[in-house]
Amino acid sequence: MQQGIAAIFKFFQLIWTWSFGQIVAIFQSDWQSLPIWKIVVLAVVVLAIIYVLYKAARELWDAAEKILKAFIGLLGVLVSILPYILIAGLIAAGGGWVIHNVNF
Repeated sequence: MQQGIAAIFKFFQLIWTWSFGQIVAIFQSDWQSLPIWKIVVLAVVVLAIIYVLYKAARELWDAAEKILKAFIGLLGVLVSILPYILIAGLIAAGGGWVIHNVNF
């Protein structure tokens, strides 16, 4: 399982590195030496990149919100079961005290 997860992350790293290499390359294009139609194509490509990255950032933000809400829910459950854990500890402490100190 660990090797499978490592392979998935390796694949993500490969895609991430290649994609950002392509994005950086497109932004390093020499705008001045291109004919007008290529400048128009480059502008459309840049707008498409910005749109896609915006969509990715939005999904990442939504996922972060869901993770935060889940974490807050987990903390709420942990706080709500705290009295039961305390009562169980008190019962165990009382039972231990009786076992060690009471002789009939």
